[in-house]
Amino acid sequence: MKRVLACLCLFAATVHADESVLLQRIVALETRVAELEEKLAPVLEEERVKAVADQQRAIARERMLMDAEFLIRHDLNLIEKAYLAAEQDWKTEEAKKAVAFLTEKYPAANRTGCAVLALAQASEGAEQLRLLQRAIEKHNSCFYPNGVQVGAYARLYLGMRYKRDGKNDAAKKLFDELRTDYPDAIDHKGQLLTSHLEGLD
Repeated sequence: MKRVLACLCLFAATVHADESVLLQRIVALETRVAELEEKLAPVLEEERVKAVADQQRAIARERMLMDAEFLIRHDLNLIEKAYLAAEQDWKTEEAKKAVAFLTEKYPAANRTGCAVLALAQASEGAEQLRLLQRAIEKHNSCFYPNGVQVGAYARLYLGMRYKRDGKNDAAKKLFDELRTDYPDAIDHKGQLLTSHLEGLD
């Protein structure tokens, strides 16, 4: 009987030791997995953002093609010519005239929205505010060829302007809209617009 008890005790001790070793291995494995996940997270996020940027560029192509449904080739050529002329220097009177021409004659054209936003970025004071608000209200769904959405980017730019001017509530409203309604919107470098909001609240 004593021998049986001794064997049982030895067996129990062995099982306990095995369980302890197994537990240590599990803990070590979980720690290693957590470390790998932490290292991979930035890479996975970078790949996700690249995929989002590709998707935004595809949406931009679709939006640009929509103009051909209601504009003839002659009009499309005029729009592009006016945009390229303004693009030489957005701060000139010629650029302002080109944008005025586009907004008056082709208000629904995709390039018109891009031109309004570009001119807004080159402007200052009340004129900049007016153009940014117009970009949001009238040209929200326009896109640059690189996937930048006019309305979303204008919200970021206007929000930053409000932030600089101490209008924190107005800035927060625009930043909240970006996070909620435009989480996949990108900047001209293909980065998420929401990444520019980190630390601003």
